[in-house]
Amino acid sequence: MAILGFEEKEFFASGHRACAGCGETIALRHVLKAAGEKIIVVQATGCMEVVSTPYPETSWEVPWVHCAFENAAAVASGVRAALNMRGDKETKVLAMGGDGATYDIGFGSLSGAFERGTNFLYVCTNNEAYMNTGIQRSGATPEYTSTTTTPDGKIIHGKQGVKKPLPFILAAHGAKYVATASVTNLFDLKKKVQKALSINGPTYIEVLVPCVPGWKIDASSTLDVAKKAFETNAFPLFEIENGVLTITSKPESKKPIHEYLIMQGRYKHLNPDQMENIQKSIDEHFAYLESIQGKKIFETLL
Repeated sequence: MAILGFEEKEFFASGHRACAGCGETIALRHVLKAAGEKIIVVQATGCMEVVSTPYPETSWEVPWVHCAFENAAAVASGVRAALNMRGDKETKVLAMGGDGATYDIGFGSLSGAFERGTNFLYVCTNNEAYMNTGIQRSGATPEYTSTTTTPDGKIIHGKQGVKKPLPFILAAHGAKYVATASVTNLFDLKKKVQKALSINGPTYIEVLVPCVPGWKIDASSTLDVAKKAFETNAFPLFEIENGVLTITSKPESKKPIHEYLIMQGRYKHLNPDQMENIQKSIDEHFAYLESIQGKKIFETLL
């Protein structure tokens, strides 16, 4: 039975220890609903591992493997190889990690799995910092963001430099499918997860998941903040299928970036010039996406 297109059965049970309003748990719950029960999950160390499996309890209703920060994609490759040896082509392999485990610590094993052509889906739950270990900056942290390792100071105002373009890096590996998604549009997320799992080869979906303590937002505003990220083009929704980029959804009326920034305590230090710089960068990036939409920008090698 389905409710609004989603399975009624829960594969990530309630009772976990995540923060109230946690964007990651929203994403995880609906990714699993889209994937179904014929799945094996490989989870990198991070918030979701900590809150979901305090021994001897677990919130996982599907087979689940915990691994280190750096090797989720490698472990997923091993699980896929074991299934292949058994002749099991029906069970899907889903690896999951936060942006720290994906953009930085685990990038080597992720790149290797994509280069080898491993048949699995990797989902990055991106909250734009190392939230589990104290809100340190990651390769996914946007410019000017205040974190515990890039604090706002008298001379340096938050993180210096832009975030790593990881979806494009993985698409450049020759992957058949790479996409971005958000907890503010669960139907789009479901469609992309199911499409990714239907493809033979490595696929990647990055989901924007606001973090209540890390972004310094109210627990009731998680979806509002995610929605504003979409409406301002701070986090565009697109897919790169067989090397061709498509913007899958655009805001009906684009909002100015300051509406998104002022919702979050991690940006309370910004001055008008810095907000203008962020606006310019976002506008240029989205204009670039529009300029390459419908064009084959990468060769599909796998």
